[in-house]
Amino acid sequence: MTSTAQAQKSGAGTARPEHLGRVTFIAAAAAMGGFLFGYDSSVINGAVEAIRDRYGIGSAALAQVIAIALIGCAIGAAYAGRIADRIGRIRVMQIAAVLFTISAVGSALPFALWDFALWRVVGGFAIGMASVIGPAYIAEVAPPAYRGRLGSFQQAAIVIGIAISQLVNWGLLNGAGGDQRGKLMGLEAWQVMLGVMVVPAVLYGLLSFAIPESPRFLISVGKRERAREILAEVEGDHNDLDARVTEIEHAMKSEHRSTFKDLLGGGFFFKPVVWIGIGLSVFQQFVGINVAFYYSSTLWQSVGVDPTDSFFYSFTTSIINIVGTVIAMIFVDRVGRKPLALIGSIGMVVGLALEAWAFSYDLVDGKLPAAQGWTALIAAHVFVLFFALSWGVVVWVMLGEMFPNKIRAAALGVAASAQWIANWAITASFPSLADWNLSATYVIYTVSAALSIPFVLKFVKETKGKALEEMG
Repeated sequence: MTSTAQAQKSGAGTARPEHLGRVTFIAAAAAMGGFLFGYDSSVINGAVEAIRDRYGIGSAALAQVIAIALIGCAIGAAYAGRIADRIGRIRVMQIAAVLFTISAVGSALPFALWDFALWRVVGGFAIGMASVIGPAYIAEVAPPAYRGRLGSFQQAAIVIGIAISQLVNWGLLNGAGGDQRGKLMGLEAWQVMLGVMVVPAVLYGLLSFAIPESPRFLISVGKRERAREILAEVEGDHNDLDARVTEIEHAMKSEHRSTFKDLLGGGFFFKPVVWIGIGLSVFQQFVGINVAFYYSSTLWQSVGVDPTDSFFYSFTTSIINIVGTVIAMIFVDRVGRKPLALIGSIGMVVGLALEAWAFSYDLVDGKLPAAQGWTALIAAHVFVLFFALSWGVVVWVMLGEMFPNKIRAAALGVAASAQWIANWAITASFPSLADWNLSATYVIYTVSAALSIPFVLKFVKETKGKALEEMG
């Protein structure tokens, strides 16, 4: 009997309405890791200039302090899956929650620059773990008929986390009279911004005690009866639960555990499809998207925008990010991955080129001329919108679909690592590049967005509507 036939016989594709509320709660609780991923990644935006001032460091050193968290991200992402296979998905969530909490407290109360950087790395570990365990857990717990919609909770939570962090930063800055180093609750405003993350981190940890372990993990460690109980909880006890357990066991036994060696070949070290995945990851970062989330308040202040207004514009940009993500979630299965990526690339080229043009003008009384200032602001929002409705979602969808079954896990790991490295390169280089020539920096990002168009047209294949078994 085929796995599809087994699924139909066991009722695996259905879940009764009375169970959907519980399943939705479970997915939302797991997606809190994504919320913290977004929050912790972008909350530093509100502290950049205060850190520069407090420790008296230049752009190069500042960039390393901001970007160093990405080293932790890469390590956390690399090991989260292995740890989860040994101790369970829920335990990994709880470890991540503890690390988020420690990072928040340590970052808010640093003794010196070196330990501030250390707490950033700890937060990076947590981000990396959350980036892996959330989607994996939701995919394993969600009923197949609702897996796509529930899986989108992770990306939605990330962009909401980014937006909330910017809203909190803006509110706290207003409370401190517009001064990032102004006093709030006995601390400087930037310290409170970073410390507030304790609240969602603790909530994430508490929620992890309210959701069940993955049935797949339980079966892997021989706890079939407990797995059966959880399947009844999330899919309904009207299904043939014994058949579902057997089906999962069979799937796990027949899985091929891909290794790095499986990726080799094709004349250029990796197989061509792996290089395409790496290319998607690198282009996604080389357009400079994380400059908008790590440095936007610094960017606007550098062209004469009032600090409070710069924080508000960071918040509005993150709202546009949410809007774009929702658009992508609606159209990715209707329009297709490749057309959406091309639409996004064209829109990003326009937005980035306009920003480069606006930043090419000399400041007048410490500010951009009015026309160029408004152009830069609108263009920045256009850029983020087109990124969010395309590459922000499409790349992750395609990386999950484009590789053959035999190499999918290992290839996805390499592509994700390439994405963290590219993210680090952009994050670490921006302050120095901006000091050198802000307009030229945006020309570089514009060229990257432009080059992504022929890359998609020539190398990327549409995966919409194709079964994973068709990928080759």
